[in-house]
Amino acid sequence: MTAQNQTPVTAESLQSEITRHLKLSLGKDPKHASLYDWRMSLSLALRDQVVEPWFASTRQTYEGKHKRVYYLSMEFLIGRLIEDVTINLDVEGVAVEAMSALGQDYYTVVANEPDAALGNGGLGRLAACFMDSLATLAIPAYGYGIRYEHGLFEQHFENGQQTETAEGWLAQRHVWEFERPEVAYNIHFGGYVSDEGGKAHWHPAETVLASAYDTPVVGWKGKWANTLRLWAAKPVKLFDLDSFNRGDYVGANAPERLARTISRVLYPDDTTQDGKELRLKQEYFFTSASIKDLLRRFLSEGNKIEDLPNHVAIQLNDTHPAIAGPELVRLLIDKHDLSEEAAIDTARQCLAYTNHTLLPEALESWPEDLFARILPRHHRIIQMIQERHLQQTGSHVRIIEHGNVKMGELAFVMAHHVNGVSALHSELVKETVFSDLHAAYPDRILNQTNGITPRRWLYSCNPALRGLINDTIGTAWHTDLEQLQDLNAHLDDASFQQAFRAAKATNKDRMAKWLKDRNGITLDTSAMFDIQIKRIHEYKRQHMNILETIALWNEIRDNPTANWTPRVKIFGGKAAPGYALAKSIIHLINDVAATINNDPVTKDLLQVVYPENYNVSMAEILIPASDLSEQISTAGKEASGTGNMKLSLNGSPTIGTLDGANVEIREHVGAENFFLFGLTAQEADAKRGEHGYSRRAIESSPVLSRVLGQIAAGVFSAGDRYRYSDILHNLYEHDYFLLSCDFDEYFAKQREVDAVYQDVPRWTRMAAANTAGMGWFSSDRTIRGYAKDIWGTASVI
Repeated sequence: MTAQNQTPVTAESLQSEITRHLKLSLGKDPKHASLYDWRMSLSLALRDQVVEPWFASTRQTYEGKHKRVYYLSMEFLIGRLIEDVTINLDVEGVAVEAMSALGQDYYTVVANEPDAALGNGGLGRLAACFMDSLATLAIPAYGYGIRYEHGLFEQHFENGQQTETAEGWLAQRHVWEFERPEVAYNIHFGGYVSDEGGKAHWHPAETVLASAYDTPVVGWKGKWANTLRLWAAKPVKLFDLDSFNRGDYVGANAPERLARTISRVLYPDDTTQDGKELRLKQEYFFTSASIKDLLRRFLSEGNKIEDLPNHVAIQLNDTHPAIAGPELVRLLIDKHDLSEEAAIDTARQCLAYTNHTLLPEALESWPEDLFARILPRHHRIIQMIQERHLQQTGSHVRIIEHGNVKMGELAFVMAHHVNGVSALHSELVKETVFSDLHAAYPDRILNQTNGITPRRWLYSCNPALRGLINDTIGTAWHTDLEQLQDLNAHLDDASFQQAFRAAKATNKDRMAKWLKDRNGITLDTSAMFDIQIKRIHEYKRQHMNILETIALWNEIRDNPTANWTPRVKIFGGKAAPGYALAKSIIHLINDVAATINNDPVTKDLLQVVYPENYNVSMAEILIPASDLSEQISTAGKEASGTGNMKLSLNGSPTIGTLDGANVEIREHVGAENFFLFGLTAQEADAKRGEHGYSRRAIESSPVLSRVLGQIAAGVFSAGDRYRYSDILHNLYEHDYFLLSCDFDEYFAKQREVDAVYQDVPRWTRMAAANTAGMGWFSSDRTIRGYAKDIWGTASVI
């Protein structure tokens, strides 16, 4: 099958296009071409294949006047795109053959592509999965975000401590995007609002330009393609010649410098007033540009502004774009003359909000004085929205309260639907962070459990397992992941189990080679690969994992001749630059690794590995190689998780709590194929009500007390007794995330994992049952749910 009736791509035709681009686009001949040149030429040749289905999809949307979905997100963690495009166009084999004929290794060329630094973790990867599924399902859609010049940061370790440097992904040309200089919008900040002739007029003090860059997102088999439109901030006045002529050379570049700051870094540190201001400007910048853009497109089709909800569905991915509500209301009132009531109602019918957190501190709020200074017109509009909300519902919940503008409450009030991202999370949203708003709007909250794209997270990243599944049940699972349930009939077949183990061994060998080449570390591939890869945060409890590792090290040293199961503990993830305790946890993991990995008694039985700068490309290597998935967050704190889905899909049983999507994963793969431990969300809440629970739990646990005593004595810090005093103080005196209370059960469950891993047929069956049971967790299923329950859209082909 070929995309939109295009001529089929052959190895010969692709080879010809690669050499053409090498000559005409890169200005190189094959004899002098670098790896970069080959990668760019291959990318351009592949991009050419995407353009026609992209154009055809756009034409079909316009001609059919189809409703569009606009997905607003601060993050789109898209990873490398050569892999996505070759898989979705079904030309991976063709590309391998074409590059080989040109004397190049396709996989080496792919590995040369930098990850686009457009996200941090699960939020951004979810957005990327959703874009893949929207295109695969042929639902017309735009993704809107920021074209970060440096993204989050590049993580390095110096003496075990995290350091941050700027991501340099745009130091090279980003070949997949198309610059759209004709698509640009003035974005305003500051100033004041006057009332003239019965209307409010905003007189801004600052203006920057939002300039569009488009990346086509092609779906499975190239049947449809949507657009990821990213905004770069540019100055309205590029260069101040008067300042330059006066000798003020720094001042002459000030407009460009100030504008570029807005789209330079993902999540600037907002612990300072300047940082807060920049982050608020970032959020308004991309949201305003996106709202203006979708209104321009809507009106260009001759539609009436009152019909906006019939043509536009706007999804807010977390609270970062929550300003979309007031911005849309502002434009409807100030530019299109709707009444306040009509503007609010129209905007609400377009807007929906996805909540991703149960942590109240993670629901953004802005100091009211800062907000009013940066966005004075929107401050007025929010007051108006709040007044109308209070009058209509009788609720006491305010959007502006105690000197803060609360963006979670704003997003909730301005959305026609609010969804959680797992069944447990959605219920807890009703009971906790939005309980009062749920009472005021009892039909507003619904659930859409997250999903992942099987194209990237099994088909592409795990060719060994892909081949086995294809041979066993056919290929229908590529677009209908529920077909994986057909594997259940083969779980006890000895030849299938042997092939499943062989696929896992292939992936573990690949990871070991990658780590050897990258870090010079040698792994025992017969050992269990025990993996925890996610953002470093107290509630995700990487520190519980490393404390259990120390406890296991103690047990092995106490009885080194026992029948131990060899393990490699693998960590991956970044800590926010201003999150001191998370950075201490990273330091502890690396210090413990240095000690354990050099212990002659245990080094053949226990290793700790923490490769720096975790990203999508690293995940594609680690996840297929994983034997055990660590999903050990405190129950009631993880909204969903998607790493848990990726690991389980790739045949990695979970050790975890009843938190987030773990609950549903356990239901689908079978309780017997999941290593459950820990307090429930309700038990965790009750435990926090007990005085002195953490110290009491530690003192009653000889295993944990010993570990914490070793840390306090400087065993892992070259005798420095105070290096980890922050972690110790937190655990003894606060421990809000209940590590102390769950530790003993976690340690015991890990010893059960050891025993089961040694029973090879039983473990293989568990691992394969995880793959077989994960069909429901496709992002295709999730997007169908959004389309039906929230957006009022459907596939157009």
